[in-house]
Amino acid sequence: MPLDLKNTLVIGISATALFDLGESDRLFREEYKTDPNHAIEKYREYMLQNEEKPLDEGIGFPLIKALLNLNRFQKKGEPPLVEVVIMSRNSPETGIRVLNAIRKLGLNITRSAFTAGESSADYLEAFSVDLFLTTNEADAQKVIDSRVCASAVLSTPPEYKCEIPDDQVRIAFDGDAVLFDESSELVYKQRGIEAFHENESIAEDVPMNEGPFANFLKKLSKLQERLPMKVEFSPVRIAIVTARNSPSDLRVIKTLRHWGVYVDEAFFLGGIEKSNILKAFKAHIFFDDQEVHLQSSSLVVPSGKVLYPSSSPLNTKAKEA
Repeated sequence: MPLDLKNTLVIGISATALFDLGESDRLFREEYKTDPNHAIEKYREYMLQNEEKPLDEGIGFPLIKALLNLNRFQKKGEPPLVEVVIMSRNSPETGIRVLNAIRKLGLNITRSAFTAGESSADYLEAFSVDLFLTTNEADAQKVIDSRVCASAVLSTPPEYKCEIPDDQVRIAFDGDAVLFDESSELVYKQRGIEAFHENESIAEDVPMNEGPFANFLKKLSKLQERLPMKVEFSPVRIAIVTARNSPSDLRVIKTLRHWGVYVDEAFFLGGIEKSNILKAFKAHIFFDDQEVHLQSSSLVVPSGKVLYPSSSPLNTKAKEA
C-alpha cells in the first residue's frame, strides 16, 4: 500500500543546497567553457575519486537537520512528520558521494532522485514535494511556473554559523508575492504607497488570495497540529517579516486567521531594515521575493529568493527597477 503523505511535510532539496559541492561545480564549469564533453568526463572522474571524501554542510543543512529532528514526535504506526528527498543532477554513479555524506552525517533521508544533468524539477509532483530548495535558478523558475509546489533559490551568507538549537525550527516569510498573491504588490508598484494603503484598508476584511508559499505555510500548520504540545509551545516557530505597516497590517492577520494558520510572530516594518529583525529572530531560513531585501538578509541568515512566475507583470517591474 502506498505511503500516505498528505499530512507529512515533504521537502525536496538539491544536493548543492544540502552540501557544499562548490569545488566539483567549479571544476565542471571551468572545463565546460572549453570542451563540454570533456567536462562531463572530468567531473565523473573527480566524483569517483572523491566519493569517500566527506562533504561539508551546505546552506540548507541546518534547516533540514532541524526539520528531520521533528520526527522524534512521530507516533507509532503514523506517517513521519517530515520527509526529505535529495534531488540531484548527478548521475546515480557520481551521486554516491552525496549518499555517503547523508549516511556519515546521520541524516534520515531515504528517498532520492539522480537525473544525470536533467532538471529534477520534473519529478517533484511524483514525490509529493511541498517545498523545493535549490541553488539553480532555472530549476526554481520551472517549478514556480508549473505551480507544483513552493520553490526558492538559496544564497549563502558569508561565514554563517547556525546557532539555533536542534530542537527548534525557525522559518520567516515575507508577505506579498510570497505567502499572498501579487495583486496588492502590483497596486503599490503601479499606483504608489497611498493607493496601496487605501486599497488594503477598504479590503481589510477580504482575505488575500494565496501566493506561491501559501500551501507550504498551511502544510507547516498541519505539522504543528500533529505535535503533542499546544501550538503556542511548538518547536516550529513561524514569523512574518513584511515591509507593510498600519493601516495595511490588519488584512495580513485576518487573512492568516481565515486560512486557519497560526503564526508566532509578525513584524510590520514600514521601511525598517529586515535583516536586523531576522538576525534577532535567528531564522533557519527567510523567504522573500525582492532583491533589495535579500541582499541584506542573506548576510545574516540563509535566504531563499522566491521568483515571480514568468508571466507576472512584476518581472517587468523588477527589470525596470
